[in-house]
Amino acid sequence: MTGPMSTGTCNLCGKGFAKNIMSRHLKKCLQEQAASPGGKTQKTFWINVWGTYLPDYWLHLEVPASAKLADLDQFLRDIWLECCGHLSAFSINEQRYEVSVDPDYDYWGERPKNMKSRFYTVLKPGLKFDHEYDFGTTTELSLKVVAEQERAGQSKEIRVLARNNPPDIRCFKCDKPATQVCSQCIYEGPKAWLCEQHAERHKCGEDMFLPVVNSPRVGQCGYTGGADFGNEF
Repeated sequence: MTGPMSTGTCNLCGKGFAKNIMSRHLKKCLQEQAASPGGKTQKTFWINVWGTYLPDYWLHLEVPASAKLADLDQFLRDIWLECCGHLSAFSINEQRYEVSVDPDYDYWGERPKNMKSRFYTVLKPGLKFDHEYDFGTTTELSLKVVAEQERAGQSKEIRVLARNNPPDIRCFKCDKPATQVCSQCIYEGPKAWLCEQHAERHKCGEDMFLPVVNSPRVGQCGYTGGADFGNEF
């Protein structure tokens, strides 16, 4: 799945940019949308998220500083991860945060905290942290707090600032766009990716196929895609 530089779309202006340009562009776009003097504002965090091992999948999010870690966890599930109600966790400054914490549970000598913590109490600009979904077939995400800023208006919603365009993944047999991925062969390289025609002939059978979707969880467990927040703003 290596190839040209990943590209994405800014949801603030609708323009497309390469991954390595998007942060610089968003800084300018956000400044242009800054609140006028005297207007209502709220403190937010600009968060960059990407697949730890599949970095061509990425998001730029604006999250209210008053939001809980659980809110971001749910958002990531909705847009990128949720398939079978698996457990998940954040790791921030060597502290683990989970949705529900068993008081008797000890994670490698460390007692996890719950995700009720609010952003402004645990995050700061420049901080890098991690997220895991499903402790069996795990999807790992890397996150970075790009900036802390003031947003015009008042909202409790997490906003998608930008998102990667779907990677151009081709059928192993004919080089047409791949529409199906074999969950059995996905760890064996390009041969897992097939168009509809060649998927019908694949040795593993149709029960092993999952749709090709724009998410770092593509081809994992029973994942078939998430909510489309990509063009709301």
